[in-house]
Amino acid sequence: MSHSMYVVTVPPIIHSLTNLRAILEKAASHAETKKIDPSVLIDARLYPDMFPLSRQVQIATDVAKGAVSRLAGLEPPKYEDNEATFAELLARIDKTIALLKSFKAEQIDETEEKTIMLPMHDKTVEFKGLAYLTDFVLPNVYFHVTTAYAILRHNGVEIGKHDFLGAIY
Repeated sequence: MSHSMYVVTVPPIIHSLTNLRAILEKAASHAETKKIDPSVLIDARLYPDMFPLSRQVQIATDVAKGAVSRLAGLEPPKYEDNEATFAELLARIDKTIALLKSFKAEQIDETEEKTIMLPMHDKTVEFKGLAYLTDFVLPNVYFHVTTAYAILRHNGVEIGKHDFLGAIY
């Protein structure tokens, strides 16, 4: 039985980014309630050599917009990567979700064997569509959303597994 590439790409990524959005809203509210400078959370890291919260959000959205664009045969849109407030991070997520929703199933379906060339640092990695999705895209989106969650939870934001998973029933 084959699965629609659209169904296993777009809805789960939108779900994950929607949950990330809700988590960031809770973080913004937490900072306001506790009188914490929001930049403390936005610049927080789990470990000194890891990216801060803002970069985790940027990467999750970059991977998401890159996935649907590349699978559809389009150049991914470029974002500035200059978000420094919760409002800017939320707007970035909103822009990414709107982009994902603009794609139709017929643009993504049947791309399992499509060659995807992914520029990465100093090289370009070649994937087939399904491997790109299962071995790179979904793990990366989940990793960066999970890391954003962990940064905020570590810094006292009252979030839990339900916030990460969102509405699943």
